[in-house]
Amino acid sequence: MNDASSTQSVRLDLWLWAARFFRTRALAKHAIETGKIEVGDQRAKPSRAIRIGDALRIARGEEIFEVEVRALSDVRGPASIAQTLYAESEASRLRRDSARAQRAAERAGYRAPETRPDKRARRLIRALGDIDAT
Repeated sequence: MNDASSTQSVRLDLWLWAARFFRTRALAKHAIETGKIEVGDQRAKPSRAIRIGDALRIARGEEIFEVEVRALSDVRGPASIAQTLYAESEASRLRRDSARAQRAAERAGYRAPETRPDKRARRLIRALGDIDAT
């Protein structure tokens, strides 16, 4: 892995790609341009130089990461090495876990029937519909 720590800074879109937050640099650039990435509570540009110790807020889908840059890299490597590039705050991790549990609970509520309703069930459905009409 080519470590960019000798240069003391790396482009933001390149670092996000190397840290495996986004699959491609183009996706990282698009997220930055649409305001989903903040550096120190400010919107950034894709070419913004980040340094060790910078605080990032990354919104990816429904998840929000609050991380601190621990190391710099301009090369995408294995996930185990990419995870050493940043440290996520404990509050951020707990928020993401609770939001994930909430979404799982919401999905578990309603289950569509596996088969079509039979004749009796269709009559009950029609009867329920007639209640609203009266």
